[in-house]
Amino acid sequence: MSKLTSLEIWQKLVSDKNRLLNNNVGNLFESEENRIDNYKLDVDGIYLDYSKNIIDRETFFDLMQLAKQLNLNDKIEAMFRGEKINFTEDRSVLHVALRDQSSDQLIVDGKDIKPDILNVLARMKDFSTRIIDGRLLGQTGKSIKNIVNIGIGGSDLGPLMTTQALENYANKHISVRFVSNIDLNALTNNIEDLDPAETLFIVSSKTFTTDETMTNADSAKSWIVSSLGQTAVDKHFVAVSTNREAVVAFGINPDNMFEFWDFVGGRYSLCSAIGLSLMIAIGPDNFSQMLEGFNSIDTHFRKAPLEKNIPVILALLSIWYINFWNVSTEAVIPYNENLRLLPLYLQQLMMESNGKSIDFTGNPVDYNTESVIWGSQGTNSQHAYFQLFHQGTRLIPVDFIGYINSDFDNDTIHQKKLLANMLAQSRALAFGNKLDTQNVFESMPGNRPSNVLLFDRLSPRTLGQLIAIYEHKTFVEGVIWQINSFDQYGVNLGKDIAKNIYSDLSSNNKTDIAYDQSTVELIRRIILKK
Repeated sequence: MSKLTSLEIWQKLVSDKNRLLNNNVGNLFESEENRIDNYKLDVDGIYLDYSKNIIDRETFFDLMQLAKQLNLNDKIEAMFRGEKINFTEDRSVLHVALRDQSSDQLIVDGKDIKPDILNVLARMKDFSTRIIDGRLLGQTGKSIKNIVNIGIGGSDLGPLMTTQALENYANKHISVRFVSNIDLNALTNNIEDLDPAETLFIVSSKTFTTDETMTNADSAKSWIVSSLGQTAVDKHFVAVSTNREAVVAFGINPDNMFEFWDFVGGRYSLCSAIGLSLMIAIGPDNFSQMLEGFNSIDTHFRKAPLEKNIPVILALLSIWYINFWNVSTEAVIPYNENLRLLPLYLQQLMMESNGKSIDFTGNPVDYNTESVIWGSQGTNSQHAYFQLFHQGTRLIPVDFIGYINSDFDNDTIHQKKLLANMLAQSRALAFGNKLDTQNVFESMPGNRPSNVLLFDRLSPRTLGQLIAIYEHKTFVEGVIWQINSFDQYGVNLGKDIAKNIYSDLSSNNKTDIAYDQSTVELIRRIILKK
């Protein structure tokens, strides 16, 4: 056994699972008077109900002991202090610094990083305001009205998801679009109806060498040049990058390069200059409100006791099911149409961070790490895969995310029905029904765990809170599993192989290809069919 699974507290949790195996959520409610009082939190406008989980007070205590024995509080402080907890890349992990509201210094490698962060934020605000006000002009003197963000991974999905989520806060006279896929359909579908003279491209790539991003950027550049001439590149492209030399070589004025840093990983970079397209969409004031929401949870996560800490509790519940109940998948269901991309965003955040099988010591783990994260918006999801939740053979924990108030002030019917569905699904999963054997095909066993996260309404601030909750949940899971949540070497192998295959496809090399038989035959078939 590994050091983790041989811990006495780990073995105690194995016993807890065996003790609860023949129990169920309904019985737990009956046996624990006022159970809800022991399994809820109300923090800065966020209400978490986690009472419908297969846990009792003994299990909750043991989960907390696991976190304490693994020095979770010390690991949290190490991150906030800027220690290089991303040990495989020898980097600090300081996305929290991007939304830090304090005036305290934060020293990394002998330098206070706060002034640089504030400087980039100020430049973003100025640039966004000039676009929103119509003062930023293109090559022909027309105002910029269309923004196309070109990036992939963390340089795309964060701003895309949040721009869609905050659509009701958007500046309606500005069109903000996103291109990530190297498939030419992605770029073409987003620019074919645009006027090049009114279009600005934001090329987002830390290294300015990401293949998908730079391929799309080169094609966008050709589109601009063919219409407006070579000199137009300077006025129709900006960069979010750290590679000044490559940005200048592309033709972008270095004054239009917005920097971010190695201590911010791509999937944690929304609050950096990667969020420039979002700031243009919703305006600097709303962007600042979102940063306040992030900081609200950062402060809570750092200061609250583990027993009263939302990200910690959510993480330990996931660990409970993944490691002791053999759960392989978890669902996140937002009951707001504008959050339909949230599950995709969380897939990247959580699965890229914790999809690891090597521990801190460089040894293979002997326990499961991240589950498969998936979901879509309620109520659509209820008519797709909730059948599996209710009557399937797999245990699939669910996070329900709801908003008390609609995005529309005059909405009295839709929102009540939306919330009624969310609450009904949470109840039905937990308690099922008790039909007799004549109706066996309609029987639902219940005992399917869920959490409910309830906010007042979807706003920039509450969106920041929501994302930060899952960021820190991901961090806690990594600490418990003793893995590095902040590298992503698993992304690179396939991309490296793709470069070699691209060379073979480009050279029509049909015979001398050093791959496995399957790949060789597939390459030959593609070449022969061209």
